Amino acid sequence: MNQEANPILVVHTRGGIVESFHRGVVCVVDQHGQVTHSLGDVQQVCYPRSALKYFQHIPLLTSGAFDHFGFTLKELALMCGSHNGEAIHEETARGILAKIGLGEEHLGCGAQQPTHKKDYLALIKNGLEPSAIHNNCSGKHSGFLAWCKFNQEPLDSYLSASHALHKEIKKVTALFHEMDENKLVTGVDGCSAPIFAMPVINQAIAYKNLLNPEKFGDPALARACNMIRDAIATYPEMVAGSKRYCSDLMSVTQGRVLGKTGADGVYSLAIPSMNLGVCIKIDDGRMGPQYNVAQKVLENLGLLSETEKIALHPYLVNQNKNFAGNPTGQTLTTEVLDNFIQQA
Repeated sequence: MNQEANPILVVHTRGGIVESFHRGVVCVVDQHGQVTHSLGDVQQVCYPRSALKYFQHIPLLTSGAFDHFGFTLKELALMCGSHNGEAIHEETARGILAKIGLGEEHLGCGAQQPTHKKDYLALIKNGLEPSAIHNNCSGKHSGFLAWCKFNQEPLDSYLSASHALHKEIKKVTALFHEMDENKLVTGVDGCSAPIFAMPVINQAIAYKNLLNPEKFGDPALARACNMIRDAIATYPEMVAGSKRYCSDLMSVTQGRVLGKTGADGVYSLAIPSMNLGVCIKIDDGRMGPQYNVAQKVLENLGLLSETEKIALHPYLVNQNKNFAGNPTGQTLTTEVLDNFIQQA
């Protein structure tokens, strides 16, 4: 990692004083993979975490498993998502498992309580406990199991890095991120699935390649990417859920901007109209500041109408309140981002 500190991108204020701040990296690449705008060390290595999900299901599509089981674009969007565990997400995940003749007990992602308190309380009122189906990655894992069923590969070891599924995913990851497969460092994600590390610039390149898969000369890959883009643009509520930036962004822009968050402060964007790929990494891993940065970058690029800016403004400037509901300060981007695009 570069020893020079990355710039401060987001601050939290209280009474007009900066109380805390977040450093990070922003990288924007064009259709040729060339950096057009950047802040911080774009060679900084990190895990994309859930921002990798759009690529983790390409093997499901290219293998024929998706068509074989009759999955829908709505189900594909959930497979690619990090959902809230709302009723619609639970229902869709159970539907995926039913199509492949498996149940919740086959999910290896672990139990997780729903994101929103009301959904968690609804479980408690019904005498239920959070389970793996509520895990934000249950859609992803259901898709993994579908690939295994179709290819007659072991189910009990589907989370092993040596499993045939993850060997295929690693190949796809290397291809889209334009990395040597042997240089991908493998870790274990929060849901216990293998995850691969690479520089921030390569994560931006991957999202650019999601828009331009024809370069690889494989019609099956191109079809897979087109289906993923269609799925998340058509069913953004399945990618995250209510009160979540991924869903709100793609819903408000009607799919003109495609985004995906990743744990530990990652946010990646694909911008079809400009053939751009973007990756943001917040150094301290705090979740939330990456949305402030993403919204600022999109506004600086001139991609959003005034109506869209207003709808998404709470993600640009957060009005912080205490438990009594009294305002305490704001969370907002710094001056370094104000003229970011123009200064590049």
